[in-house]
Amino acid sequence: MSRLFGTDGVRGLANGLLTAEVAMQLAQAAAVVLGHDRNSNGTRPRAVVARDPRASGEFIAAAVEAGLSSSGIDVYDAGVLPTPAAAYLVADLDADFGVMISASHNPAPDNGIKFFARGGQKLPDDVEDAIEAQMSKEAVRPVGADVGRIQRFSDAEDRYIVHLLGTIPHNLEGIRVVLDCAHGAASGCSPQVFKDAGADVIVIGAEPDGHNINDGVGSTHLGPLKEAVLKYGANLGIAHDGDADRCLAVDHEGNVVDGDQIMAILAVALKKSGKLKDDVLVATVMSNLGLKIALRQAGITIRETAVGDRYVLEEMRDGGFNLGGEQSGHVIFADYATTGDGVLTGLQLAAQIALTGKPLKELATVMTKLPQVLINVKGVDRTRAGSNEVLAQAVAAAEAALGDTGRVLLRPSGTEPVVRVMVEAADEETAHSIAEHLAQVVRAELALELVSE
Repeated sequence: MSRLFGTDGVRGLANGLLTAEVAMQLAQAAAVVLGHDRNSNGTRPRAVVARDPRASGEFIAAAVEAGLSSSGIDVYDAGVLPTPAAAYLVADLDADFGVMISASHNPAPDNGIKFFARGGQKLPDDVEDAIEAQMSKEAVRPVGADVGRIQRFSDAEDRYIVHLLGTIPHNLEGIRVVLDCAHGAASGCSPQVFKDAGADVIVIGAEPDGHNINDGVGSTHLGPLKEAVLKYGANLGIAHDGDADRCLAVDHEGNVVDGDQIMAILAVALKKSGKLKDDVLVATVMSNLGLKIALRQAGITIRETAVGDRYVLEEMRDGGFNLGGEQSGHVIFADYATTGDGVLTGLQLAAQIALTGKPLKELATVMTKLPQVLINVKGVDRTRAGSNEVLAQAVAAAEAALGDTGRVLLRPSGTEPVVRVMVEAADEETAHSIAEHLAQVVRAELALELVSE
């Protein structure tokens, strides 16, 4: 039987993989592993529950809260809030754990459940495995006065907004910003916090109806944001995804500023103010080589991790570093958050425009993005990607040809028969040429063998 937990909690089609029964069982198991087993002060364990505005989140939240309370957990229902808000509130309330119900940037029919441990920390694999194992055991079923209670966490959004406002180095007076909330979890709090920070705010994609989350808007569909920034003459645009744990930006001319560029701007700013821990930024192997070159020139070291914000977080915790993230816009400020926070990132970026008086387009020139070509080679045996000698020689030859002007990353997918070929070079033509050549070698060397009847 395959593992229920994926790279970011349990995610799938609501009422398909993720039924009310599964949600309740997960909650009852988490009540034991994250609640009773870890609560040693003699009080009833407490959990924060939040969700994004998907229609299915209503019944899944009800099932989760029923599972928790019936297992002796006091539940604080925070309603619709971003994933990073849920993580922050777990720490702020000193709760035993938290539950976020969201499928992030996935379409509306999907949903997901992720857990945060005490302090708002993401769970390591062994703890997720313990929850999954507990699901097959008898649930804890207290009676009488020992059952948990469910109460509305009435000031949850206000606590989160106050926290965010306390992080920015400069108010946003004079800054006009367009916010695209992806009809998602940030639709209420993101516009409010930017207004409270002093910005002139135009909002799009902030009318969730339960079914339109991520539908043609948000960080995966930047067209509407670009149009709105140009139409309203804004200084910048900020795009969130469904649960607002990521942020992409658009400058005043409609040019996209991705996660790498955002990290470069903020890393340099933190270094100048003496606040970048050990002058280190943590990023994944997918970050553009231009980021590494730019930061090296600024006296900043990059620590590289595997793809996934969980690996970035692990490296940050292990090394005590305070800034990291991904090209996709997951940016983690460890001084203020335990996970990627798109609203926080957008605030910090807008504050740099206000603080320096420079437009975002100019700030983004701190790094020059090298042309990057990514080819997903499908229908191949990904398990042999790391052991094929011909392929290894082809990669070595490509790396030698590029020298210090580019790089090659060849990576098997973790979930499907795909090998990803990524090439960066000084010019687009070279990047395409080398990537296409390597893709051909992958197809020839790793072709799936046909099994005869």
